[in-house]
Amino acid sequence: MSNRKYFGTDGIRGRLGQGAITPEFMLKLGWACGQVFKKEGSRNRVIIGKDTRISGYLFESALEAGLSAAGVDIRLLGPMPTPAIAYLTRTYRANAGIVISASHNPYQDNGIKFFSPEGMKLDDDVELEIEDWLDKDLEVVSPDSLGKAKRIDDAVGRYVEFCKSTIPSQMSLEGIKIVLDCAHGATYQVAPYVFKELGAEIVSIGVSPDGLNINRGFGSTEPQALVDKVLIEEADLGIAFDGDGDRVTMVDASGRLIDGDEMLYIIAKDRHQNQRLEGGVVGTLMTNFGVELALKNRNIPFERANVGDRYVMELLKKRNWQLGGEGSGHIVCFDKSSTGDGIISALQVLSATWRQQKSLSELLEDLDKLPQVLKNVRIAERCAPMENPVVAEAVARQEARFAGQGRVLLRASGTEPLIRVMAEGTDSALVNEVVDELVHCVELELA
Repeated sequence: MSNRKYFGTDGIRGRLGQGAITPEFMLKLGWACGQVFKKEGSRNRVIIGKDTRISGYLFESALEAGLSAAGVDIRLLGPMPTPAIAYLTRTYRANAGIVISASHNPYQDNGIKFFSPEGMKLDDDVELEIEDWLDKDLEVVSPDSLGKAKRIDDAVGRYVEFCKSTIPSQMSLEGIKIVLDCAHGATYQVAPYVFKELGAEIVSIGVSPDGLNINRGFGSTEPQALVDKVLIEEADLGIAFDGDGDRVTMVDASGRLIDGDEMLYIIAKDRHQNQRLEGGVVGTLMTNFGVELALKNRNIPFERANVGDRYVMELLKKRNWQLGGEGSGHIVCFDKSSTGDGIISALQVLSATWRQQKSLSELLEDLDKLPQVLKNVRIAERCAPMENPVVAEAVARQEARFAGQGRVLLRASGTEPLIRVMAEGTDSALVNEVVDELVHCVELELA
């Protein structure tokens, strides 16, 4: 990744008006994408979708102009979840899919993700080829070869039906009351349709996007609104998505948060019991050690990837496994979708409750998570924290305090200037103390 100018761990992302997040750059990026993906002798088309942040209009127009200049047709989806764009790229036989989104970041940020014709994230060599074209002069095709743009009007309906097709046809959510929190983001139209059509009684919050309120006070990264609403409504459960719909957090009837580690365990256990788990499960360096132990107790293989859904997917493909995910709620079910999908992940959890006739809390009774604390430290500029000798020595000293009964992890965020400080162990008080001391060290050295 170090030889890239623009692409990070999850596409291109940043603050509006800074670096690559400008209309001029997006125009050139659309053109470069067109050059990489178009095929001679055929009519080429690229699908563009976005989340609900206001700058999406700006970048949609710029990308459209660049693609047209490269001689590529454009199909516009409007606000749609990131995984929906992956699915529609595949089913429309498009050359590529483009997502305009900064996921769980605030509205001031935006970014671009790409999908291959198969609905997969791009390989490194394709991203580098796009970067090579960005360094070339933009040349416009002849007027009779310019790309044309059209809107796809039935995208929501197509994707709703696809989501419903990922669970047993006889499964119904009749008699279940669900609170849905759509983060004022990309799932605000699709998610209520999916769960209503499956028979659930739906109470929706975070479904009034105004371009500025995405992820603010709602969604999987700020789930307190969901917890409160589940308790007020006396609902059976709650489901919260992030701004672009690839992450999900759930809440049980008592208001307890169910994170991605726990959802991954519920899905894995259900598939294993029904002999539908092919291979094992991929987690990350951040996955709670209790999940690893619980899976091993069931003879389910478990491996850790680096943090980030692209690394989870790389290891899944390498092992030829189907199920992986992160504590953030980014879960990949390769047999259902080509990328992480919040709606489909929630449906997989609900199919486990339906099949076993148990509540979320009952399905987690045999999972004992170790106390884990994660704190973010904002730093002056992105860096590798363990390259700082003072920080590295502090980590080694703090980890030694656990005497084999815990672990410490420091890592840089792939999308923001943050250092994530995590510790977990059997002693909750010690875990908190270790994290606080490491946060103090990082603030002194790197902030």
